[in-house]
Amino acid sequence: MIARRPTLSMLVSAALAETGEAEACIALLANGGAEIASLSFRRMAERHGDIALVREALIGDARLPSDCRHTLLVKVGEALARSPLVAALVGRARVEKVTRDACTRASLTLIDATRAEEYVALVEHLRLRRDLTTGFLIRTVAHGKVDFFGTALVVLSGQDATRVRALLARGQDVALTALFRRAGLASATHGVILCALKVWREVANGTRLAGVQEVSWLMLQELGGPSGTGDLAGLVKSIHLEALRENARGHALAIASEAA
Repeated sequence: MIARRPTLSMLVSAALAETGEAEACIALLANGGAEIASLSFRRMAERHGDIALVREALIGDARLPSDCRHTLLVKVGEALARSPLVAALVGRARVEKVTRDACTRASLTLIDATRAEEYVALVEHLRLRRDLTTGFLIRTVAHGKVDFFGTALVVLSGQDATRVRALLARGQDVALTALFRRAGLASATHGVILCALKVWREVANGTRLAGVQEVSWLMLQELGGPSGTGDLAGLVKSIHLEALRENARGHALAIASEAA
């Protein structure tokens, strides 16, 4: 009843988010007259993110901070991992890997829906969760999310944001590799990251047309081609195969649409 009042102050909303049951939180989120702080969104996601109706209400709210959206993505992945149906379809041994990969891809999509000014909060959230891995950062570069990658470098290296942006836009390889080292990226990853950045620079300058499929292929060539071995080569290969499948799906849908 309190959550449905025509107007609610941020203080009352905070109390409901902290102590209210799931039904009260759903009513609060449906109340257009309620002022809800970012912290209150986070508490509802933490307390009731396992409940599908609460997740739906939270995700449907345009005010939801990006780190909360990621928390809910993880909650969905955990729910899928516990599902007997998913285990029966893919096998119990593969459930964890499949759900983890799905969460990673969803996190990449989440970046597109996040405003640039919220990147720092999202990076810090991922870092604290230990999800800001080298593999995830390589995926962001391969997918052309250079601004987000730059924000991650700022957070990890402690360097000035303006300087990092300038280096990513036009910096020399030596300066960039020094930045990567300061951010804690292994030397083995520097070549593929530089390769991707050079292509995306050309795309941004209008001198080249390329997408994830082409960029990931060039990154793979940097590691010795499809026959390359090792974890890094396996990661880049998986990014390339995902891009191939996505492009093929897009072409198939386009052909079906034209046929209809």
